[in-house]
Amino acid sequence: MNFLLLGAGGREHALAWKLIQSSLCTQLFIAPGNAGTEQCGTNVSLSLSDFDGIKDFCTAQSVNMIIVGPEEPLVNGIADFFEGTSISVIGPSQLGAQLEGSKAFAKQFMQRHNIPTANYREFNATNYQEGVAYLQNHSLPIVIKADGLAAGKGVVICQYAGEAFAEFELMIQQSKFGDASKTVVVEEFLDGMELSVFVLTDGKDYVLLPYAKDYKRIGERDTGPNTGGMGAVSPLPFADEDFMKKVEQTIIKPTIRGLQQENINYKGFIFFGLIKVGSEPFVIEYNCRMGDPETEVVMPRLKNDLAELFIATAQERLHEVKIEEDPRTVCTIMAVSAGYPGSYEKEKLIEGLEEAADNDCIVFHAGTKSADEGVITNGGRVLCVTAYGNNVREAIRKARSVLDKISYEGMYYRKDIGYEFV
Repeated sequence: MNFLLLGAGGREHALAWKLIQSSLCTQLFIAPGNAGTEQCGTNVSLSLSDFDGIKDFCTAQSVNMIIVGPEEPLVNGIADFFEGTSISVIGPSQLGAQLEGSKAFAKQFMQRHNIPTANYREFNATNYQEGVAYLQNHSLPIVIKADGLAAGKGVVICQYAGEAFAEFELMIQQSKFGDASKTVVVEEFLDGMELSVFVLTDGKDYVLLPYAKDYKRIGERDTGPNTGGMGAVSPLPFADEDFMKKVEQTIIKPTIRGLQQENINYKGFIFFGLIKVGSEPFVIEYNCRMGDPETEVVMPRLKNDLAELFIATAQERLHEVKIEEDPRTVCTIMAVSAGYPGSYEKEKLIEGLEEAADNDCIVFHAGTKSADEGVITNGGRVLCVTAYGNNVREAIRKARSVLDKISYEGMYYRKDIGYEFV
């Protein structure tokens, strides 16, 4: 089969790396890809918002299946666009993608299907003063979320009342995140250990993939502003068999059942952003695609043929599949550009990539591109090193030893990924 993978980050490099291990993958195209995905297939220059252009390319290159990496094409309806054609799309319908595209939609869905989540209210310009009064009477800390997509930056945990009022005003009255914050969700703060749980569903059945924990803050010991993700660990000591059974019974199965009951077409990944409070799981958020950098630890732990999984998803045969996982611990550490998650410079030459090869480590590219002088930086999150180990300490040590061989101007990475588990 010929596959087209949409996206340009570390997630897409990890998916491409896994896909080309399959004998079912005849040809792999990546749009637009990065310097790492060039090693896996053919990068092509396509706009992810130009569905007609994507269709023309697929027709010309006899592409059988599209795998959608980022959320935006899904929220914009790419799966609906190809519905009824000979080209399968791994990703939900536009309505299904609203689980990520609208925090309010997701919370209402959870409420309808009795899925455990934090108490919340939603507000916009029409009930703004009611929202101010709600904040005044709410305990702290409190969570304020832009309803729509905000590049991973639309969630603020406010420790103080003044901070909460300021964020509330910035989002609704001053359009801090544009249309994304016309509506905001105000949520109670839940204190516990977070984890990312992933399933692949064909709309009827699902398979549970390896789970992970990512590290969002730029600074060590989880300080500073949120980023797209600075590293990840899989598996997790605190997510034991009993806890994961609760996750399946109270969250995953009701979600899949809810999608069926509401006739929401969903063939793709569901990312459950969860928190363990005491011994109980709660949903913080849904995403309609794989996470990044979690994909960079999930794919190395997945022993199944990924192309086979995708074909079974498209054909509604996931009930026939049994997931096999590598028992080893896998950790990844993300290297970023100086200034990230604020403003940063691009086109810094990356050195040491050839020397970084290691049997137990994989370098996944994120914000990179090829240039005449070599591979250069092309984003805030530049690359990550994923390593296998018998435990978190060993995997992190291996990843850091490889990162020490790589350099570019302004390179920064967190040295404490997995700190709770070592």
